Amino acid sequence: MLTQRRIDIFKAIVDEFIQSAEPVGSKTLMEKYELPYSSATIRNDMQFLEELGYLEKTHTSSGRIPSTQGYKFYCENLLEVKLDQKMEVAIKELFSDRQLNLDEAIKQSCNMLSQMTNLTSGVLGPDASMQRLEHIKIFPINERSAVCVFITDSGYTENRTFNFQDDVSLEDIEHCCSILNDRLRGTYIQDVVDKMQALRPILSENVKRHEILFQAFVKAFMKFASENIYFSGQNKLLYQPEFSDIEKLKQLMTMMENNTLWRQLGKQSQELIVKTQDGSELMWLDDVAVVTSKFRVSDNEEGQLMIVGPSRMDYDRVTSLLEYVSSTIEKIYGSGGKHGR
Repeated sequence: MLTQRRIDIFKAIVDEFIQSAEPVGSKTLMEKYELPYSSATIRNDMQFLEELGYLEKTHTSSGRIPSTQGYKFYCENLLEVKLDQKMEVAIKELFSDRQLNLDEAIKQSCNMLSQMTNLTSGVLGPDASMQRLEHIKIFPINERSAVCVFITDSGYTENRTFNFQDDVSLEDIEHCCSILNDRLRGTYIQDVVDKMQALRPILSENVKRHEILFQAFVKAFMKFASENIYFSGQNKLLYQPEFSDIEKLKQLMTMMENNTLWRQLGKQSQELIVKTQDGSELMWLDDVAVVTSKFRVSDNEEGQLMIVGPSRMDYDRVTSLLEYVSSTIEKIYGSGGKHGR
């Protein structure tokens, strides 16, 4: 039976291991956490928690560490989502900059989350590859730059800024845009680049600076078609004792380059996923823990913030930060926010 005493002991072990990264023994629990139980009682309960699968015994110490199932139990039953006031002020300060567009705000949020948690943070943008191109709009800024807006059949939009090394006339930009709209409408985003190759002769006949514009559009579509993912603070993993094994670190770094893996992450076995009341998900892959929180800025645009690190992470703090940043993005950049489109 999992009594309150055993829960108290288990929580103290998790809290201590998160801080120290060292196996926890009964002496530490008695002295540091002032648990009102005898050493023998604590050891017996630790043995019980190990048999239950919530603790593991290492080969190098008589102490215990939490298991993946133990972390899952902790996050399901003992998670305390409460944001530190200083962190709340810092996040509000970031979003007070009214000049930031959505992409900039999200990337800066990732950078801040990584600094605050000392872990790796990331954002997964909407997957537009299987949507069809509906329209292209381009807004010249000057003769060497322009903002291009791609619109899909689902209403999803993506902005790209073109910076040209040479002058490009407004007439060339308009002709190029018109040809692409006529010939590419209804094309899957992932097929646009291939189809543009066939349009090269047509562009060369009708557009003077066709090659500059062609390369700009190809580059923009390649970025648009790729599954948008951004990570910040990958170097933070170097300082985690769990990843001192260089092979394990290489494996994790390779994971971060696999966009498909992050798209399918939440579809893994539900046995290792915990969902909070506010919709965040916590999941475990071997020694790696991933906490995610989604944000929606329109009916067609949904993104997902992530924190990636060792299973030994401060789940209370990480989850609080992630949920607060996600909700702030929705409030400010959602359809009803001050930056809503």
